[in-house]
Order: sequence, then C-alpha cells, then structure tokens
Amino acid sequence: MRSRLEQNKRTVVAFYDLMFNRCEPAEAVRQYVGEVYIQHNPMVADGKDAFIEYFMRMAREYPGKRVEFKRVIAEGDYVVLHCHQQWPGDSDWAGIDIFRLDQQGRIVEHWDVLQRIPEQAANQNTMF
Repeated sequence: MRSRLEQNKRTVVAFYDLMFNRCEPAEAVRQYVGEVYIQHNPMVADGKDAFIEYFMRMAREYPGKRVEFKRVIAEGDYVVLHCHQQWPGDSDWAGIDIFRLDQQGRIVEHWDVLQRIPEQAANQNTMF
C-alpha cells in the first residue's frame, strides 16, 4: 500500500508540474489522466478538453507562472497538494488541490481551494 501511495504522489506532482510549470496540459493529460476528468473548480469546465483549453489560455495570459509544492499528502486514492502559485502580474496564491486516482493510478477527479497571499497578515506565520 505504501508504494502505491508514493507512486500516486509522484504521478500527481509530475502531472501538475507538466501542466502548470512546463505549460504542457495536453501532454499532462495524455500521460497521467484516466478515462474521465471530473472537475469541481467552478471556473473550469468539466472534462479533459476543457482542462487543456483552460491551462493553454493561462499559459498565454500568464507567461512565467510557477507553482512550488510545499506539501504532498496521500491517503487511499487521494493526493492532496499544498502549493504556492505565482502568477506574474497578479497576486501569489496559496492553494490546496485534491486529486482522486483510479485503480490504474491515473487522475480522474480534481477539487481545489485557493486564497490570495495578503501583503500583510495578522500574525507572523506564513501560509506555508
């Protein structure tokens, strides 16, 4: 079981890096996504083609965007990423992405929650 959790973590990180940092969402889908891609982010349409279209547009609108993985947690068929997203010309964001993988270890479902990183905080702790 532990080796499967570690493989799922590697799969999700590789997928996210390829689509976000390397701006190759079609290749990321080809390599890592299963038969379906169920999307729960209300700003992105459902399915593989919509995902590819959205992240191709983000690559054009925000060249140089980057994500840094702060934490990667796996349980069962789920992998959770705690990320620092950098969008040139916009705010930095703290994000939690949740992915569900199928029995073949392919990504089939996604949820996320994003929060802008404020200029000033009410405490000395970081968001990471």
